[in-house]
Amino acid sequence: MKLTSSLPWPRQFAVAALAVILTVPGAWAQESTTNAPPGASHTLDALVVEALEKNPELKFYDAEITAAKAGRKTAGLFANPEVSGGVGQKRVTGGGLSAEGVAWSVSVVQPFEWPGRIGLRKAIANHDIELAHLGYERFKIALAGRVRTLAYGLFAAQEKSTAATEVAERFKALREVLVQRDPAGLTPLLETRVIEATELNAQRKASEAMLATQAALLELNQLRGVAPDTRLAISQANLSFRPPPQDRSALITLARTNNFELRVRAVELAQQGFRVDLAKNERYPSISVGPTYSQENAGNDRERILGVGLSLPLPLWNRNKGNIESAVARQMQAEVSLNVTEREIQRKVIEAALTYETKLREMAKWRPDSVQHFKEAAEVADRHYRLGAVPISTYVELQKQYLDAVEGLLDTKKEALDSAAQLELLTGLPLPLSQITPTEEKK
Repeated sequence: MKLTSSLPWPRQFAVAALAVILTVPGAWAQESTTNAPPGASHTLDALVVEALEKNPELKFYDAEITAAKAGRKTAGLFANPEVSGGVGQKRVTGGGLSAEGVAWSVSVVQPFEWPGRIGLRKAIANHDIELAHLGYERFKIALAGRVRTLAYGLFAAQEKSTAATEVAERFKALREVLVQRDPAGLTPLLETRVIEATELNAQRKASEAMLATQAALLELNQLRGVAPDTRLAISQANLSFRPPPQDRSALITLARTNNFELRVRAVELAQQGFRVDLAKNERYPSISVGPTYSQENAGNDRERILGVGLSLPLPLWNRNKGNIESAVARQMQAEVSLNVTEREIQRKVIEAALTYETKLREMAKWRPDSVQHFKEAAEVADRHYRLGAVPISTYVELQKQYLDAVEGLLDTKKEALDSAAQLELLTGLPLPLSQITPTEEKK
């Protein structure tokens, strides 16, 4: 058997088939149908719902909200009253007489903050609550996007592993047949070596896909709050992507309104403004007012005093100047952080939009049954190569193109899904919807 076939039509047919499959445009309509994992029962949306219910890190954000609300209660409370007292011995002398007795006093004073100070503390505490809620909502959206991407990545890795294993087994079976034959001449020997090398490469791809499956499964189980070794199969789903945005300025406007990072920076800036006002308010002292009572006994004399006490520190040496300067500097930092974050978010929005548009254009060039056509072409090439009607170059190329088609199709879909998740986190646009195929609904 020679490296170039004496019959030119098989190679021409194979090359023409490849060209047609690669160049025929078509709208992306459904997922690849290659070898769905048996027993698939989990959809992407179901996994997202499960993760949002069971993810252990959600308790951290719940506790953060609870702590912020507790801080709001503390900020609105008055200081506790202060009780002070004293007791001693009194002795009276004079006129040839002397007397002794007990003298004691007690006072209760209530500290009062300078007007407006408690209100400022409440405002700062309210912003802490808002920041806690923003962190919670941001984590939920990021968690949903990550779970969706990981779940599809797990499905894609399983599909790649199945396809690579299929090709590797095909080359293995062919190699075993060729080894049993008597390799008369150099060409059959070289063809055997080509098949062996291609088999090893397919096995390597299958192993890499299996490792990617395990990595995605471990992280997905961690986010779902289940045991790391819990087995999981992903249902094949149709993903309906939004059309690519035509006006990027609209995306930037949405980001200014909905982006969690910008909202956090804006709240921090407003909160820091209240901290500056609080530092200025704290230049003035707190006032303590309350009743006082004292009694002195000496012999037959008894003296009682009832009055009102007033105390306040004199702000002579400490006018809180250092704290005011520090708060103003922090306010400037918060303003700069907001401006820097806004420019960074604009860059990220444009990058995610460009990636999303590019991946959608790539998917639009694929026919819905492209992978199935490659698979059938690889099977036909295997049968005809055994009959001597297809040269080794066409046979190997078709097997490689089948694997490349599966990988390219799934990777493009995953990258589009990931960029859509980034856009949702950056701008608030919803992710593509996943739907169960009718065949899986019957299962």
